[in-house]
Amino acid sequence: MFSLKHQPLTITLLNIGWFVSVQAGVASTFAGSPTSANFPPSGAIVSAHDSFFPGASAVGFAGPTPTGDEADSVVTAPAVAKMDNIFPLIKPDSADTKSKLWDTLPVASVKSFGLPNTSPLIPKDCELSEVHLLHRHGARYPSDGSLRAAFAGALNAVATRGNLSASGPLNFINTWRYRLGAEILTPFGRSELFNLGVGFRMKYSDLLKVFKDLPVFRTASQARMVDSALHFAVGFFGVQDFQREYHQLITIEEEGFNNTLSPYFQCQNGGNEIAGLGSDKALQWADIYLRPAIARLGRFLEGYDLQVEDLVAMQLLCAYETNALGYSAFCHLFTEEEWKGFNYFIDLSLLYGAGPGNPASSAMGIGYVQEVVSRLTQEQITQFKTTVNGTIPIYVDATHDIVLSRILVAMNFTSLAANGPLPIDHIPENQISPFASNLVGQVLECPTGASKATHIRWLLNDAVLPLTGISGCKPHSNGLCELSTFITGMRQRIEEVDFWFDCFGNYTVPNPDYITNGQFPPNLRN
Repeated sequence: MFSLKHQPLTITLLNIGWFVSVQAGVASTFAGSPTSANFPPSGAIVSAHDSFFPGASAVGFAGPTPTGDEADSVVTAPAVAKMDNIFPLIKPDSADTKSKLWDTLPVASVKSFGLPNTSPLIPKDCELSEVHLLHRHGARYPSDGSLRAAFAGALNAVATRGNLSASGPLNFINTWRYRLGAEILTPFGRSELFNLGVGFRMKYSDLLKVFKDLPVFRTASQARMVDSALHFAVGFFGVQDFQREYHQLITIEEEGFNNTLSPYFQCQNGGNEIAGLGSDKALQWADIYLRPAIARLGRFLEGYDLQVEDLVAMQLLCAYETNALGYSAFCHLFTEEEWKGFNYFIDLSLLYGAGPGNPASSAMGIGYVQEVVSRLTQEQITQFKTTVNGTIPIYVDATHDIVLSRILVAMNFTSLAANGPLPIDHIPENQISPFASNLVGQVLECPTGASKATHIRWLLNDAVLPLTGISGCKPHSNGLCELSTFITGMRQRIEEVDFWFDCFGNYTVPNPDYITNGQFPPNLRN
């Protein structure tokens, strides 16, 4: 077991004033290549000097540049814009539009989590005083070594031997090749975060007027995380000298470094068979809902024996190819029922892998809860017994989707999984809520009788969350909870979560259905 040590962090200075050109005659691996998504491509020679292409500030002659007042549409608008833009992707036009493709990869608004008559707009007579944003990175290529790449490699091996022949709906596989990269953002993913930054500026930038110092935004050090944070910042501040408008704090995402934005490196049970509970459950379900597809599609593929995992890979390829390439021929292979089954496949994977059904979820999310309490109380964190790092004043945080899920569990937003454990032999009437793209906390001054009191509420993908799972927070039509009550409830959650046991305890899970709050049950501990 490695020791958890507080590590000093550095603010990475950013410089975008570079220019490159590709020398004529140098072979490129960029265009159409599945092995490179970078420009300039590998092997290119930089032959131009950036002094030949001075920036706008050096050229001058900018013309009039008066700016307007800061926006605050979340306060003044009669309605709120929803996150539903998928341009330039080609959305499937058949029954498969029900796929999680449109719930998770492109950012999508959620209508309600049990408060159908409320809105992300600031409630009447309330005044916004503070906002906290936690957002996932943008859409990306699959993880390295994923099911998608494994399926493509297996097909290619058979095709190389000349034994592969596809017909009917699978005829496209005869000329299909795997064109996806790994891990980093796709171009569409970059646009998502730019648009998120623009939207956040339109909603909340009036708060910039009260800043005495530059705001601090935080992200982890993985390439897709930094890329996401920068595109958000450009959307929020604009491309002209955006680096001067804020501080970008990049926290190290690696073993041995405390980091609430990537806590699995500091949680032993976040990377072993405990972490694999979601995959196990999901594949058990896939063996049921995809059996008809194996019989239906297998007869069109000679030389390759389709397995359940291959069909899961095809459904994932629909999502990832559309996200990366704009379109995927895999999307039209499955029936509406099979896409509903895929939705539920994702639900199971999330709930038991990074949600309330995994015993290490709350432990991995509790460090962020400590940071929230620290921000709301203006009390510095002095003990680092979870994944908290001690040098992070933060206002906007970029993280991974599975970390966002764990934070939601740690904060005890119970409405997201109110139906408890999910079966693996059928789809229940009600399911777990879809992956989040962003979580927003609004601190508000609202009327309470003859005076005003400070409240807080939380929005997940534009939908207001009920806070009744938090001790002391009462049902409220606008999802409000008095700030002091919320802080007390969060402190109670911090005390309830046994970080060291849930993350480093040597235990097995006798039945995952025993886990309903992201913690290992105390009555089952030795």
